[in-house]
Amino acid sequence: MTTAVAPSSAALTALDRCDRCGAQAYLRVELASGLELLFCAHHAREHDEKLREVAVNVIDETHKLEKKPATTD
Repeated sequence: MTTAVAPSSAALTALDRCDRCGAQAYLRVELASGLELLFCAHHAREHDEKLREVAVNVIDETHKLEKKPATTD
């Protein structure tokens, strides 16, 4: 399995939703079948072990959750 930051053309957007709960997705798991699964950070952590067993590629954008909005002073 490969973990990578998504290239700009494949970046997840606010429209991409977790397949488990519908929250914004921050992780795309690509399967050997060519299908993909999308997960919020919470469900990605919850299912991490199993996902690593079946994933061909993982695009992890959870680093976006650490960004703080700019303040205007």
